[in-house]
Amino acid sequence: MIDVEKHVAFWREGSKDDWSTVRVLLDSGKVRQSLFFGHLSLEKALKALVTRRTTEVPPRVHDLLRLAQVALVELTEAQAACLKLANRYCLEGRYPESWPVAPSRGQAEAAVEKMGEVLQWLLNM
Repeated sequence: MIDVEKHVAFWREGSKDDWSTVRVLLDSGKVRQSLFFGHLSLEKALKALVTRRTTEVPPRVHDLLRLAQVALVELTEAQAACLKLANRYCLEGRYPESWPVAPSRGQAEAAVEKMGEVLQWLLNM
């Protein structure tokens, strides 16, 4: 049996810490890296929910939609679309063969805004 509260706190604090990095990276022109950290922040928030709801260590996966499913999170279409887009940025940050043209600053700003809304919603659960 794991210490659920300790694990949940680990994931939540990591999520918040990574989110603070998103803005720093974006403001310094590191668009791709900023979006990667946005995904990472969402992933950790979801892993906190998985831990809370299952009382188990979350699976070692990066797919946000899969983590939401394991955490029994009911997403709106807009939230699911946001997580699907964020999944793309996870791949772009990890695997060079996944690198399409980097999003523009405006596209990144819009994505970060949507990710931030979903993140706050998840952290408030």
